[in-house]
Amino acid sequence: MDTRTSPIRLRLERVRDALKQHQLTAVLVPSSDPHLSEYLPERWQGRQWLSGFTGSMGTLVITLDDAALFADSRYWAQAEAEIAGTGISLVKIPTGTATHHVDWLASHVPAGQMVGVDGSVLGLAAAQHLRSHLTKANVKLNTDFDVLNEVWAERPGLPSAPVYEHKAPHSPMPRAAKLAQVREAMARQGATQHFVSTVDDIAWLFNLRGSDVKYNPVFLAHALITLHGATLFVADGKVPADVKAALAADGVQLAPYAQAAAALKALGAKDVLLIDPRRITWGTRESVGAEARVVEAINPSTLFKSRKSNAEAAHVREAMAQDGAAMCEFYAWFEKALGKERITELTVDEKLSAERAKRPGFVGLSFNVIAGFAANGAMPHYHATPDSHAVIEVKPGDGSLLLIDSGGQYLGGTTDITRVWPIGTLNAAHRRDYTLVLKGTIALSRTRFPRGTLSPMIDAIARVPLWEQGIDFGHGTGHGVGYFLNVHEGPQSISKTTPEPHMAMEPGMITSIEPGLYRPGQWGVRIENLVLNVPAETDGTFGEFLEFETLTLCPIDTRCIDKGLMRADEIDWLNRYHATVRERLAPLVAGDALAWLNERTQPI
Repeated sequence: MDTRTSPIRLRLERVRDALKQHQLTAVLVPSSDPHLSEYLPERWQGRQWLSGFTGSMGTLVITLDDAALFADSRYWAQAEAEIAGTGISLVKIPTGTATHHVDWLASHVPAGQMVGVDGSVLGLAAAQHLRSHLTKANVKLNTDFDVLNEVWAERPGLPSAPVYEHKAPHSPMPRAAKLAQVREAMARQGATQHFVSTVDDIAWLFNLRGSDVKYNPVFLAHALITLHGATLFVADGKVPADVKAALAADGVQLAPYAQAAAALKALGAKDVLLIDPRRITWGTRESVGAEARVVEAINPSTLFKSRKSNAEAAHVREAMAQDGAAMCEFYAWFEKALGKERITELTVDEKLSAERAKRPGFVGLSFNVIAGFAANGAMPHYHATPDSHAVIEVKPGDGSLLLIDSGGQYLGGTTDITRVWPIGTLNAAHRRDYTLVLKGTIALSRTRFPRGTLSPMIDAIARVPLWEQGIDFGHGTGHGVGYFLNVHEGPQSISKTTPEPHMAMEPGMITSIEPGLYRPGQWGVRIENLVLNVPAETDGTFGEFLEFETLTLCPIDTRCIDKGLMRADEIDWLNRYHATVRERLAPLVAGDALAWLNERTQPI
C-alpha cells in the first residue's frame, strides 16, 4: 500500500483541513464518550477511526504538521504495529491515567495559538488540568470543537437496542430501595438533585440492562434524581412499554436523551446539585444553571454497587461454577485436540466462547477473549485477528506458553479469569517466570487486612516475589468487577495509583488479583482470580479485619510450576484451592471434562 494514500493518512489530512478552517493548531481526541465509558459505542470510537489503533485506552493528538498517540505499556507493541506507516508517532507513557499529552501539547503548540477538543466527552477533572497547563503556556482551549462531526462523514448514530429489566431473583434489591439509598446519601450532602452520567451506575440504580456498549450490559442514558422522583434521559424507542410502566410506578419518568443538558440548565438558586467531578464531562458541568449550587462528591451509587449483598454473592458463586464448568469442557477438548487438529488463537476464542454460551444464565462475553501464544502473550491486551494470529502447535524439543484471559456475563454475575498453559516442553525460564507470578497471586489471595484499608496499599504484596528478582509488570494488580455489569468497576483499585479515601476496601467488594510477567518477543504470564471481601475471624482487639474468598473456579496448571521455588504453605494453599475447584465443578461436568478436571486438580 502507498502510505501516502492510506486511509489513516487521508483522515489526518481532513482533520488538518478542519483545523485550518476553525483557526486551530491542534486537536485532542480522547478515548471517551459523554459517559466516560471504558468501552465505547461505535459513534465515539473516533480515536480508533483516526489512528487505526484498536486498544481500549489511548489519547490521540493531531497538529497541523504532526500527530502523536499516547499509550501505556499494555499496548506498546500493539500500537507500534497498528500505527506503522500512518505518520503518527507513539509516545510511551507509564500508565493509562498519565497526562503526558498535556505537556506535549503545551510544548508543541506555539504561544497564542488554540487547541480544540470536544468538551462533551472530556472528563471534568481532565479538562481542568488541560486548561490550567495550556493557560500557563499561553495556549487557548476551545472545548466546542467536535472534530468527528467535521471529518467522519459516515459516523454511526446512537445505538438503538432496547433496554430490559434485570429482574429478581438475580436482582435481589428493588429499584425503589436503591433510589431510597441514594436519596439518603443526597440528603446527607444537602443536595436536592443528583445528576448521574456513568452508564454502569445508571444500569445498577434502575435495575436495567442493555447492549449499547460491547461486552458491558449497559445502555446510554443520563439520570437526574430528586428527593421525590427521577428522570431518565434515554433515546426514544429504547424503553419498551412494560418497562416504562414499571419505571413510572417507582416515580421514574423518561425524557429524550438530548434534553439532559437543558434540564441541568434549568436548575436555579433553590437547587443544590450533587455531581461526581470524576464521573461527568466538562460539557455536562458547563450545562448546569449558573445560579444552582453544586456539591461535589463521589456518586453514592458507585459505592453502593461495589458492595455486593449476600444474595448477590450467592448468585456470583453459581455463575463462577458455571463459568468454571465451561472452561473444563473447553480445556478437555483443547488438550485432546492439540497436535491432532489445527488450532489457532482464533480457535481458542471460538471454542471457549461456544462452551460459555451453553451454560445457564449466560448472556455474553465480558470482554474480548485474549488468547496469546508465545510472544503474543507478552502483550497484555493482545487481540488475535483473521489477518494476524498464531497457530498453536507443539514443536519437537521446544515449548512455550499459551495465555488465555477471558470472561462471561451471566444474569448472576460477571467473570474474568486468566490461565497459562504449557505447549510442548517448557524450559527452566518458563517455569521460573510462571512460579514467580503464581507466588504473587497466592500471596495476595491469602492476605488479611483491616477493614477500610485503601486498596492501592496492598498492591505491593503481589509484586514482592517478582521484585525480589528485579522484575515488575506495568499494569495494576487488580480491578473491581461489577455484578452483571462492567468487568472493570471502581472505586477500589489494587494498583500503584495514589490512594484516596473512596478506595477503602469494604465487605462485599469483588476484585481481581492478576499479577503478570511479560518478556517481549518471548512469552507472557498472568494468573488471575476474582476474590470477594469477607469478614476475617479475629478476636476484635485490633478492630475488624477482612480477607479474600477466591471466587474463580478453574485449575491452575501445575505442570508449569518450579516446585523448588514454592514454600510448603504456598503448596498447601494451591492444593486446598484445587480441592475446592474439584468439589464445586465435578457435579457440573462429565466424561472428558470430568476426567480433565480430576487430573488437573491432583495435589502436588
